[in-house]
Amino acid sequence: MQKDLGNYRKSYEKSSLTEEVISDNPMELFQKWFYEVEASDGVDEPNAMTVSTIGLDGFPKNRVVLLKKYTFEGFIFYTNYESEKGRAITQNPHVCISFFWPNMERQIIIKGRAEKIAENLSDGYFESRPDGSKLGAIVSNQSEVVPSRDYLEKKLKDLEKEYENKEIERPKYWGGFIVKPVSIEFWQGRPNRLHDRIRYSLQANYDWKIERLAP
Repeated sequence: MQKDLGNYRKSYEKSSLTEEVISDNPMELFQKWFYEVEASDGVDEPNAMTVSTIGLDGFPKNRVVLLKKYTFEGFIFYTNYESEKGRAITQNPHVCISFFWPNMERQIIIKGRAEKIAENLSDGYFESRPDGSKLGAIVSNQSEVVPSRDYLEKKLKDLEKEYENKEIERPKYWGGFIVKPVSIEFWQGRPNRLHDRIRYSLQANYDWKIERLAP
């Protein structure tokens, strides 16, 4: 089976990214772009991002997760620390996260170091979740083999009975990671494949070096 996709082409013409309009700090530009994507109403989940890790088997692996908070320090998401993703990050905290917003013809690629956030912060976010999501975090031994869908649904029903009228506390194996960036690249599609690529690289004095990359 094969299919030639060579004729799939699109001209990117919606915007530009020049040195004259960017900020000295990449987080300010990230916030500007994120607000613009939200306002465009053209992406169902603008906070969806791809997290790339080096697995315990030595292979890279990408998966889409949801960004739940960003600050000048970094980008926060939540997961099961004992999952394939969580164990990979524990072994090798150097990760890459990326955002692709096709309606704006933009992507952002962020290289950084991931570390667990404080337990009280994970507690606070867990408490804000709906009960169904809380129980889902307890039911799922994420990334482990399960016998069937029915097995998971029965396990959830049993937990619903167990926790009826009880507080659902955050399991210790579930919580947040913050990715502290060392490099953030902003990509804006342009005509004739002469795309704009601006890279910010963190320096020893915590300033950011700004460079334009060839497309």
